[in-house]
Amino acid sequence: MARSKVRLSWIVNDSTRRATLKKRRKGLLKKVEELSILCGVDACAVVYAPNEHQPQMWPPPPDTARIIARFRKLPEIERTRKMINQESFLHQRVSKLVEQLRRLHRENHEIGITKLMFEGLRGRDFDDLCLEDASALTWMVETKLRMIYEKREEVSKRLAMPPRQLAATATETQQTPPAQPPAPPPPTGWSNPVNHGQQAVEAVQQPNWVTDVMVNWSQQDSDNLLVDLTTTWPATLFH
Repeated sequence: MARSKVRLSWIVNDSTRRATLKKRRKGLLKKVEELSILCGVDACAVVYAPNEHQPQMWPPPPDTARIIARFRKLPEIERTRKMINQESFLHQRVSKLVEQLRRLHRENHEIGITKLMFEGLRGRDFDDLCLEDASALTWMVETKLRMIYEKREEVSKRLAMPPRQLAATATETQQTPPAQPPAPPPPTGWSNPVNHGQQAVEAVQQPNWVTDVMVNWSQQDSDNLLVDLTTTWPATLFH
């Protein structure tokens, strides 16, 4: 049976705290002894308890004093290079938690923008949308469209291949693991990756086409949503 994860917090009960100290201290001293024997290194451990006059240590006091004296003879740079205390440990923990919080915040923001995109497809207007969310929504729409065009180009190339070459390509794809596509860059202006004619390229490269779609959604009824989309978005998406 797997042992449950121990919560790192102050143990309020006195008897439980003393028993935990005794058990954990014994295990710590045993680990130090095993490390010294198995790896052939000089190691020592000194543990002070609040209600005990003498600390518990391994190895015996003469050997422990010898190891500590050898450690103190080292240059200060070597002594403090990998040294960690309670303050530095807490700083590292706080930094990791802050980074984790930042990552979760970014993921939640992406989920929220995705939800906004689907709500816009169902007819929601974006009059109350702030500038930051509008920019993120524009970037996400452009990214999804870029992925659609790339997938369409890939399918078109497969359909244009002869049957024998298509079978060979499928065999190579099964034997070779697919490479992860690079992350799309931030929106710096739209460019159509598929050459379907100059008219389609110019229609997609209009800088305000996403804004026009949002305005049409906010001004027209939900019954006319399909008409607005087909008149504003590139015609190549609906064929």
